[in-house]
Amino acid sequence: MVVERDRVLGSLPVIADFCERLDIRGIVDRLCPVRDLAIVTHGQVIEALIANRLTSPQPLLHVEDWAREWAVPEVFGIDPGVLNDDRIGRGLDAIAPALAQIIGSVGLQAIERFGIDVSRIHWDMTSISLFGDYDQLDEGSAAPSYGHPKDRRVDLKQIQTGLGVTSDGGIPIFHRAFDGRAGEVNQVVGAMESLRSMCGPRRFLLVGDSKLISFGNVTSMTAAGVTFIAPASKVYVDADGLRAAKTMTCTAVDYIADRDRAKPADARGRYRVAEDTWAMSPPKAHKGEPIELRRVFVWSSADAVAAATSRAKKLDRARTDLDSLTRGLGGRYYATAAKVEARLTVITNKRRVGDYLRSTVGVDADERPTLDWHFDQAALDHEAATDGWYCLLTNLDPTDADAGEVLTRYKGQEVVERRYGNFKGPLAVAPIFLQNNRRIEALLSVICLALLIFCLIERNVRRALEPDQKMTGFPGRPTARPTGRLIFAALAELRLIPATANAPPIVPAPTGIQARLLELLAVDPTTTR
Repeated sequence: MVVERDRVLGSLPVIADFCERLDIRGIVDRLCPVRDLAIVTHGQVIEALIANRLTSPQPLLHVEDWAREWAVPEVFGIDPGVLNDDRIGRGLDAIAPALAQIIGSVGLQAIERFGIDVSRIHWDMTSISLFGDYDQLDEGSAAPSYGHPKDRRVDLKQIQTGLGVTSDGGIPIFHRAFDGRAGEVNQVVGAMESLRSMCGPRRFLLVGDSKLISFGNVTSMTAAGVTFIAPASKVYVDADGLRAAKTMTCTAVDYIADRDRAKPADARGRYRVAEDTWAMSPPKAHKGEPIELRRVFVWSSADAVAAATSRAKKLDRARTDLDSLTRGLGGRYYATAAKVEARLTVITNKRRVGDYLRSTVGVDADERPTLDWHFDQAALDHEAATDGWYCLLTNLDPTDADAGEVLTRYKGQEVVERRYGNFKGPLAVAPIFLQNNRRIEALLSVICLALLIFCLIERNVRRALEPDQKMTGFPGRPTARPTGRLIFAALAELRLIPATANAPPIVPAPTGIQARLLELLAVDPTTTR
């Protein structure tokens, strides 16, 4: 029976175990030492913050109240009263100048300690919205500014974060914060160099979105011996280039998307590929010789259906608007040809049908406006010829990966998008407010370290099971493949009875799914620091 003095133990023992394996406290304390008189080290504060983000991702206020409710003293050896706002702020200030070393050291520790395969790394960036003006900036840290945030909060300043995620378990081994206005294409080389430093002599394939591709980036990656795959933007392969791919010899690819695995074979998406070579010429401002790349053209039945469906909806909406305009000709709102022209412009732009809407506005004998319109079928057919097609650019040697394998390796890019879903979902990275941009960047690193542990826990449980094996007993999910979210939810009910003058702390024996998860993770919840 749970009594009032019980504390929430939850996943704290697991988090502490993984923090120890990653040597987070040791790395932080070696890089950011404190005076001998200090009650707690910066490393201890950062570990507690990581645990807080993983178990109670609320705004960063009253962390000491969370620590009193949870078994933080028993598991991390920290008095809850120490975790006040001032001490947390000083901890974030302390690690801010050393973030690059901390990130690199923890990432390398993760690779070596957990045997992570880094032969393929997926890179992407996202934005985090911020409350506050941040007019006084620390020049050594990422600068918040207005931009194009992914959450569409254009009223808020933003900062950007990049993640390097392995295909092996989706582990975010590298992260970095960037200015709110930083162009994604300009951050690739720096991220690549940091990943090379972290991975050492290991060669890796860098996979990203179209922002990965520029002449400068391609030159740097090729010179560094880094292979890459990324989709070509319209700058490099336009619609005519995609239409031309239909005349090439295509090969079916035996690839099944995750969303299709449970579907009958005839209902699954189909893929075809064709390839050629292409010389990427330097822009006028660049010097250098053209770089020869492989172009892998991909046709996806699912993408083709989606494009056709989207276009049909767009045409239906435009048709409804145009019919309404036709019925209103000569009336109160469309009494003149000029007003009809103005409304046509609105419909064309709003419904994005300018490429195939043909219209003529005139006046009849009674000076009433007239309108004739139709959709140009030839233009529609011209656009439909690209449905389902896109192009991948790569410098992979054909002997290492044929066109089908290039597609398969690129398809793993969803893993970084899924991790951003964790970043903004279970870890609840909502618009945040801190005193200065130095602390913002430090907090984002704390959250990314929490994400690293979140993903490692998921990977370890899955690796301890048979491939694709499901588990029973998760809250709200009778049978499911274990995810980080489900694992943390299942462990959340663990409790601890604090020590008394006559008895040590007691952890009631876990049962069911909790016991099984702890067994798979090889964590003893009764072991404290």
